[in-house]
Amino acid sequence: MHRVATYRKQRGRAAQIFPPAADTWLRLGVAALALGLLILALGGWDYARSSYQSQTGWVQDQPVPFSHKHHVADDGIDCRYCHASVETSENAGLPPTHTCMTCHSQLWTGAGVLEPVRESLASDKPIRWRRVAQLPDYVQFNHSIHIDRGVACVECHGRVDQMPLTWRAKPFQMQFCLECHRDPAPHLRPPDLVTRMEPLGWSEKQKRAYGEQVMRVHRIDPKTLDNCGICHR
Repeated sequence: MHRVATYRKQRGRAAQIFPPAADTWLRLGVAALALGLLILALGGWDYARSSYQSQTGWVQDQPVPFSHKHHVADDGIDCRYCHASVETSENAGLPPTHTCMTCHSQLWTGAGVLEPVRESLASDKPIRWRRVAQLPDYVQFNHSIHIDRGVACVECHGRVDQMPLTWRAKPFQMQFCLECHRDPAPHLRPPDLVTRMEPLGWSEKQKRAYGEQVMRVHRIDPKTLDNCGICHR
């Protein structure tokens, strides 16, 4: 009888491969894995919308520290003086050197900070500006059609008249474009006011009323503006 009891006891120990705490460790491991995946997903979600990824608020190093604040706010220069093709072309265009020298052949002619401008004029080689507002190659954006309909520069570029050095004011992600395309009315104004930086002083009701009127005149249908082919051709 004693031998039978001993045999059964030894057999029970041999059959117990995992320690009693194995189930606990397994549950903790699964919970840790689930938590890790959740943190990874939330981190990716946050990164996709972060200023690091969209570069909003970041200043690009330029060959000349051009100040929109000085030129626009202090001197009152209209956007179209430098970005001459914005009303007629897909691209707003960057100013050629002779546009800069229209003023700077008379003003600050010996300033060291303007040496790259003078050198560009003398060598007939354009200044290599680094684009601040840049869309991916697979996105087609037409400045002229937006200007013609009354989308103001400030809608996409922010208050450049308050930027000593230019930074990206908007994320330029697809969601940003879609929000405007799906409800364009509040973002429209008279075309002759598109370069005005200051608020027009309109109420939200006035903005919407004017925008809806423009949409009727130009037959703008938001239902078609979020079609993929509008921007991806």
